[in-house]
Amino acid sequence: MANITAAEVNKLRQTTGAGMMDCKKALVEAEGDFEKAIEILRKKGQKVAANRADRASTEGAAIAKVSDDKTVGVAIVLGCETDFVGKNESFVNLANQLAELAFNYASKEEFLSADFGGLSVAEKLIEQTGVIGEKLEITAFEKIQAPFVGSYIHSGNKIATLVGLSASVDGSETVAKDVAMQAAAMNPIALDQDAVDASIIDKEIEIAKDQLRQEGKPEAMLDNIAKGKLNRFFKDNTLVNQDFIKDSKLSVADYVKSIGKDVKVVNFKRVALG
Repeated sequence: MANITAAEVNKLRQTTGAGMMDCKKALVEAEGDFEKAIEILRKKGQKVAANRADRASTEGAAIAKVSDDKTVGVAIVLGCETDFVGKNESFVNLANQLAELAFNYASKEEFLSADFGGLSVAEKLIEQTGVIGEKLEITAFEKIQAPFVGSYIHSGNKIATLVGLSASVDGSETVAKDVAMQAAAMNPIALDQDAVDASIIDKEIEIAKDQLRQEGKPEAMLDNIAKGKLNRFFKDNTLVNQDFIKDSKLSVADYVKSIGKDVKVVNFKRVALG
């Protein structure tokens, strides 16, 4: 039997919201496999938070920037070890300078090799590690292009998001920012149902069927009911299908259409500490 520590149990409790004993039993059953334990709790109907990414976040600054013509956006996370450094003005200034430089590069690998004041970005981070006394690294790098790109940075530089719209029209700036705020707050797993990975869909169907069996539903009914649960999963977890946080009577897709019936969200990226 795996040796389950109190710290592991507490981490699972913080991640899922399930009780301590339930978490311990799940970890024992999963032989210490954290992701498997989460799945076990879900199958048993325990409360599991959809958003787990920010729970065990390290510190730093998440920055999003958009080009002057509003057609390109970049978002990076400059990570560090402590909140004290992450909030330091010179550290945040460095993160902003790096984000400006990131516009010129297509990938994190290219960006780390880029020139920054005579050093590569990677070398600059090593240099600053020596100055600050904490490990610095680029923990996230995202870039999008679209006819109109908007951005949002959550208070304290904890989360940064980019949203691309299919057209640049009156109202695009407000709508793109609102949708970027939605992505920051709701942490969707994909743009729409077509963008959800097949492995996630298979897992959700399996979880739904296991829950229905425990409720005593006939085997012949499981497929149809599970599909209904899957549609609910898409509504809760894909950006354009989510209820718009400023008006729950509208989906995000419907809200975007308020500035033009053919306007759509075509891309989004979300970066966060951790």
